[in-house]
Amino acid sequence: MIQLAGMPFQQGELWLPGSIERMIFQRMIEDTVIYSYQSIGELSFELKLRKNILLRARAMNQSNVRFESFSKSFCNPQYWHLTKSGGFLLLNGVKPSDAIQDIYTNSSQYAFECATAILIIYYHAVLNVLGESLFNQFFQNIYLYGWHADPDLGINATYTTHLLPGDVVYFNNPDFDPRTPYWRGENAVVLGDDSFFGHGLGILTAEQMIHSLNQVRKPGANQIAYLTNKIGRPSFTYLAKLSISQLGYSVYKYQQIFHHNESSVPIDRYMF
Repeated sequence: MIQLAGMPFQQGELWLPGSIERMIFQRMIEDTVIYSYQSIGELSFELKLRKNILLRARAMNQSNVRFESFSKSFCNPQYWHLTKSGGFLLLNGVKPSDAIQDIYTNSSQYAFECATAILIIYYHAVLNVLGESLFNQFFQNIYLYGWHADPDLGINATYTTHLLPGDVVYFNNPDFDPRTPYWRGENAVVLGDDSFFGHGLGILTAEQMIHSLNQVRKPGANQIAYLTNKIGRPSFTYLAKLSISQLGYSVYKYQQIFHHNESSVPIDRYMF
């Protein structure tokens, strides 16, 4: 259910039939959860950003980026400094928009694990929605390392079984093989057609994701992989406010980083 300024809202005809925005809108309408917005602009922004998350996830699936653990990650040194922890730190003098775009343009020069992939998808989607000017104002100190995110992305963890296209879910693999700890689970984008994109596994149904993870369990494993109720989402409302910002100056933000060296962890394990 969608509420606009406290009133039920069902005017899906504002978005073209067959469009991704219309599909997401319909999922919201059919949901028992209430999605509340102060204005049509806020709702439209979320639909547009969710659409771009889907598009960036599919684009990554078609790219040449590799799946690797932190210890084997690599990046294009023209845009990023590879830290000892396997993170990518934006170089001084490089535009954030250029660096994020390069991951898709020169994808063969990059390798990272699945949580890092989600943040790259988020940044690229936000770049496409906000535009280069605002993106470069608000995201000047990007550090790509697992679930570490700029505060203005407003990444939060919630627990629900009500999935919307553009949400990020976690498939847990409790009996993963300790020799391949990066298969402890998979962070995956909900694509809206009963499929998910997870970096390293590709675009699969939930059943296929679980089957793939079950193949990389430790010998004698008796616990199967499963889809959890952990959901990651950016703050759509806050980002919508940034989209109409008139700031013309740089924004500095203190960012605390937790280096854990554990690939493929869920969002709540990093944030709490």
